[in-house]
Amino acid sequence: MGGSELVALRAAGVSLVLDVAGPGVPQVLHWGADLGETRPDLLEQLAAAQDAGGNALPPTAPLLPTQHDRWAGRPGLSGHRDGGPGHLRLSLTEPVTVAIDPTGGGTVTATSHDEVAGIAVRTDLELTPQGLIRQRHAVTNAAPGRWHVDSLLCLLPVPAQAAEVLDFTGRWSRERAPQRSAFGDQTIAHESRRGRTGFGAPSLFTAGTPGFGFRTGEVWGVHVGWSGDHQHLAQRLPDRDGVLGGGELLAPGEVRLAEGETYTGPWTHFAYSASGLDGLSAAVHGWLRARPSHPVSPRPLTLNTWEAVYFDHDLGKLTALARTAAELGVERFVLDDGWFLGRRDDKAGLGDWHVDADVWPDGLHPLVDEVTRLGMQFGLWVEPEMVNPRSRLAELHPDWVLAAPGRLPEEQRWQHVLDVARPEVFEHLLERLDALVTEYRPAYLKWDHNRDLVEAVHDGAAGVHAQTEAVYRLLDALRARHPGLEIESCSSGGSRVDLGVLARTDRVWGSDNNDPLERQHIQRWTGLLLPPELVGSHVGPPVSHTNGRATSLAFRCATALFGHAGIEWDITGCTDDERTALRSWIAAYRRLRGLLHTGRTVRADHPDPTAFLHGVVATDGGHALYAYAQLGSSARDGATRLRLPGLDPAASYRVSLLPELPGPQLHGRPWQPDLVLTGAALAGHGLLAPPLRPAEAFVLELHHQP
Repeated sequence: MGGSELVALRAAGVSLVLDVAGPGVPQVLHWGADLGETRPDLLEQLAAAQDAGGNALPPTAPLLPTQHDRWAGRPGLSGHRDGGPGHLRLSLTEPVTVAIDPTGGGTVTATSHDEVAGIAVRTDLELTPQGLIRQRHAVTNAAPGRWHVDSLLCLLPVPAQAAEVLDFTGRWSRERAPQRSAFGDQTIAHESRRGRTGFGAPSLFTAGTPGFGFRTGEVWGVHVGWSGDHQHLAQRLPDRDGVLGGGELLAPGEVRLAEGETYTGPWTHFAYSASGLDGLSAAVHGWLRARPSHPVSPRPLTLNTWEAVYFDHDLGKLTALARTAAELGVERFVLDDGWFLGRRDDKAGLGDWHVDADVWPDGLHPLVDEVTRLGMQFGLWVEPEMVNPRSRLAELHPDWVLAAPGRLPEEQRWQHVLDVARPEVFEHLLERLDALVTEYRPAYLKWDHNRDLVEAVHDGAAGVHAQTEAVYRLLDALRARHPGLEIESCSSGGSRVDLGVLARTDRVWGSDNNDPLERQHIQRWTGLLLPPELVGSHVGPPVSHTNGRATSLAFRCATALFGHAGIEWDITGCTDDERTALRSWIAAYRRLRGLLHTGRTVRADHPDPTAFLHGVVATDGGHALYAYAQLGSSARDGATRLRLPGLDPAASYRVSLLPELPGPQLHGRPWQPDLVLTGAALAGHGLLAPPLRPAEAFVLELHHQP
C-alpha cells in the first residue's frame, strides 16, 4: 500500500484506523478491538501488513465504495443525471481533516468530487469518547441539470469472524422481536417502507462471532438514526471483508438535486464490543447520556389516562383520578386522546386541535389547575401529523393530505396523513400546537403517530423524505418556542423508536402493550439501543387491554420499574391493598431512579430460555439492582442459580430483596436472602434462588460493603 497515510482514533476499548492519503475517499483498515498506542512507526508497519501486493484487491473498501474502487457490492452512492450513467470516480479535493479528542476519539472530515459527473461529497466521521462511531455523507450537485440520488449508504468493514447476524421483526404490541441468521458470502438486508421507523426496526442491526450473547462474543452493530424509510445491511463478497451499514431508503425520484443543492443522509451509528451486546449498549447509552439535551433524573413518575378512561372524558372522574394519583406519589398527570373537537372515538376529530367545549365548557383549565394544585405536572396527548376525514380540517382543506391529487390512499384507523412539508400545513400545525402549549403550559406532550405512510406523494414526487424532515423541523420549532417542554415519541406504541426522533424528543413509548410478559421482551430489546430513562414503562390494569392476559400487581411493578416508570390504569377503583402496593412501588422508583437512569444496563446470558435476568449497576460499582423474571414454564425443577454480571469483582456486596416489592416463597415461607459475597463470586458462582411460576419476578438490591 505505497503512499499510505494512516490515522488512528481510540476510545473506550475501540480502535479505528483509516488510510487518508487518497486519492480517493478514506479507507478503513481497522474498526474493532483496541490496538493500543499506535505510534507513527507502528502505523507504518500496520500499513505494510495490509499490502496484498501487485494488483490484488485491498481487504477493505473505502467509506463510500464504487465500482471504480473494484467494489462489486452495493455502492456507497448511486444515482444519475437525468437518466445518464451514474458511475462515480471520487477523488479528494483537499487533505482530509483529522481532529484528535484528548478525552478519546476524534473526528475525520473528507471532501471529494467527481469533476466529470459534477458531484461533490462531504464525509463526516466521529469516534466519540464512549466508543460510538457516527458517520454521514452529504452529496452536492455541482453541475447543471438534476442529479437523482438513488441511494447513499454509510458502511464500515467487519471481519470474517462476524459470521452471524442479529436482526429484528415485530408487529403492533410485539415490537422488536429478535431473529438470527448465518452471515456468509451474501447480503442480509432489513428494509422498512412504512414511512416511519417500524415495529420491527433494528434497535441495533448486529453482526458477531457465532453464538454471541449479552456478555460474550465480538459484535459490531449499526443503527440508522432516521424516522422515515430506511435500510440496514450486512454484505460479504468472496474477495473482500464484509461490510455493515445502512442509510435512508429512497424511492425513485424522491431526491432530485438541482445545481447547488445538497442531500445530507442521516447519521448512522456504529458500535463495537469485545464482550457481547451489553458492550454495544454501553457505547450508545453513554453517548446519549453525554448529550447536553439528554433528560436527566429525576424522571417524573407519570400517570397516563388512556387505559383509565379512554374517550370518556368527564371532569369529575378525571379530577378524582388526579387526586388518587397525587396521594400515591404520582408526579405527572397526562390527559390522553379525547379532549378535542368531536373526538368521542377514533373515527373523527383528528386535525381539529381545539378543546371540545361540549365536553370541556371551561376548557381544560379546571383539570390543569387541579393537577398543578396537587403538585403534579400536566401533560397532553396530540397526533399532529394525522387527520380524520370526519373533521373540520379535512372539510376545509382536503388537498392537505399527503397524497397525489385525486388518488387518496386507503384509510388506516379512519385517518390520513397530513402533508407537513407543505408550508401552509406546517404553519397551521405549529400555530395550533404553540397556542395549546401557551394556554395550558403542559410540561409534556405525548406525540402520537398511528398509521403507516402509504402512497405518500409531496409536490408530485415520493414524499416520505420531505415528510420526515418537515416533522423534525416542526418538533424543533415547537421546542424552540417552548424550552423545557418534554415530548414523547409514540407511534402506535413503539413504531417510531430511533436516534433521529430522539434528537428532538425526550422518551419513547415502548409499546401499546402493558402486559408485563410481553413488556419483558419488548423492553429487553428496546434497551439494546436506549437507556431506561428514555423508555416509558407503565403499570397497567390487572387484565391487559391488548391481549386479555391477567397478571399480578407484583409482576407488573417489577417490570415497569426498569424504565421511565408510570401508571396506565383506573386507580380510583383499586383496593386498599393495591394502593398500598402501588405507593410502595412508587417510593422505590423515586428512591432508585438516580441509579436506574445513570447506571450501566447489564443482562445475563441465563441458561434458562424461559427466564430473564437483568439489572443496572452504578457507574462506580457500589450499588446495583437485578430483576429475575420467569416468563414461561421451565424445564428445570428446583432452585435456580443466578450469576450476576457487571459488578466489581474485587468488591464485597450485601445482597437482599428490594424492600418495597414482595419477594418469592420458598417452601411456603418468604425467601429473604441476606448475604455478603464478592462481585467475582456473584458473577462466577452466583446464588441460589427459589423457583418461580410463570409471570412471577423479584428484584434484588446490592450495596457495596467496605
